[in-house]
Amino acid sequence: MRRLRLLLLAPVMALLSACDLVVLKPAGDVAAQQGDLLMISTLLMLIIILPVMALIVFFAWKYRASNKDAEYQPDWDHSTSLELVIWAAPLLIIICLGALTWAGTHLLDPYRPIDRIKPGQAVAENVEPLQVNVVALDWKWMFIYPQYGVATVNELAAPVDRPIRFHITSSSVMNSFYIPALAGQIYAMPGMETKLHAVINRAGEYEGFSANYSGDGFSHMRFAFHGLDQAGFDRWIAGVRQGNQTLDRDRYLELEKPSEKVPAMHFSSVDGMLWDAILNMCVEPGKMCMGEMMAIDKQGGMTMASVRNTMPLVYDKYAGRGKSPAYFGSNDSYVMTICTPLQAEAAAADRVRRAALDTVVAPSSLDRLTGQGLSPKRASLASLAALTPVAPGAFAAAPTGVRSAPNA
Repeated sequence: MRRLRLLLLAPVMALLSACDLVVLKPAGDVAAQQGDLLMISTLLMLIIILPVMALIVFFAWKYRASNKDAEYQPDWDHSTSLELVIWAAPLLIIICLGALTWAGTHLLDPYRPIDRIKPGQAVAENVEPLQVNVVALDWKWMFIYPQYGVATVNELAAPVDRPIRFHITSSSVMNSFYIPALAGQIYAMPGMETKLHAVINRAGEYEGFSANYSGDGFSHMRFAFHGLDQAGFDRWIAGVRQGNQTLDRDRYLELEKPSEKVPAMHFSSVDGMLWDAILNMCVEPGKMCMGEMMAIDKQGGMTMASVRNTMPLVYDKYAGRGKSPAYFGSNDSYVMTICTPLQAEAAAADRVRRAALDTVVAPSSLDRLTGQGLSPKRASLASLAALTPVAPGAFAAAPTGVRSAPNA
C-alpha cells in the first residue's frame, strides 16, 4: 500500500516540476529585487511562525490526556521572562519589516528611473531609455514606440540591459499591466498616465498579461514579450517597419472596439499626436480634450450657463463605438477647443480690423465667457460674435484664447 501511494503521488510531483518560478527567478533586475523583498519578508515572518507551529505540536503532545506526569498549574497566569520573549521578538521583526518596506518603497518606486542594470553595474550616463507607450484596450494591449515611429498589438520587445520607460494608460476601464519576469504590476486607468521603469537582463521569451479583471475577454488579455540582444531588437524593429499598416485615429477607433484573442499586429507608422489624444480621451473627431477643458477651468470657467459645454468631454465607450447619437446631444454649439497663440493673435487682429471698418468699439473686458448659443451672464462670446460675425464652421476667438464651433 505504501508503494501504491508513492506511485499515485508521482503524477503530482511531475506536475509540480513543471512550475515556472518566474516571480522568484525573474529575468529583470527590478523584478529580482522585488523577489528578494518577498523572500526576506517571508523569512522574517517565519521566525515567529515556525516556533509557534512547533510549540502547538509540543503542547498538544505534552499535555495529552494519557500523560499523567504533566505538571498542572491552574493558578499560573504571568511570566515576565515569557512576556519579554513574546513581545520583543515580534517587535523586532516589525522594525525590520518597516525598514525594509520603507527602503524598498523608495528604491523600487515604479516612477523612479532605475540607476542600475544589474547588481554592480550602474546605468551609463549616455544610455537613452527605451520608451514604450502602453494602451490597455478591450481586450488587448497596444504598444507604441515613439522613438522608432512604430506600434504593435499584443507583442512587445526590448533589448537586453537597456532601461525601459513605460507610459501606461487605458481606453475604457481600469486595468493592470504585468510582466512577471520584468517588474511588478501597475494599474492602467483611462484619462490618466502611470509610469513604470524596468530592465530585462536575460534574452528569452516571456509573457505579459492583465492582472485586473476588466470584462468578458479578460482571461485572454495576454501578450508576448521578447527579450532580445541589440542586434535582434534592431531586426525586430526593421520587421515591424516592413508592414504597410498605419496606426492613425481611424484605425485606433477600430482597434478600440471589444475583441478577444487578437493575434499580434504590426504598424509601420504611427500618428504622432495619437498618444496625446488617447491620454486626453479625444481621439474621436470633434471631441473636446481633457487638457482643453482644464485650460478653460484654469481661466476661471464660463459661468453656470457653460455646464453644457462639458458634454463633448463626457466619455462613453459605447457612444464612442457608434451605439448612440453624437456626443453633442442637442443642436446647440459648444466650446470645442483652445486656440493656439498664433490663432488668437490672428483673430484679435481681425477683430481690430473689422472694428476699424465698422467703427464699432469692442468691449474692453470679458469677465466670463460662454459658448456660442448659450445665455450670457455679463459680456459673452455671443456679444463678441455680434460685433465680429463669422462664417458657419469658422471659429470666433476671444482674448482668452477660447474658440467655439457650431454643432455638426
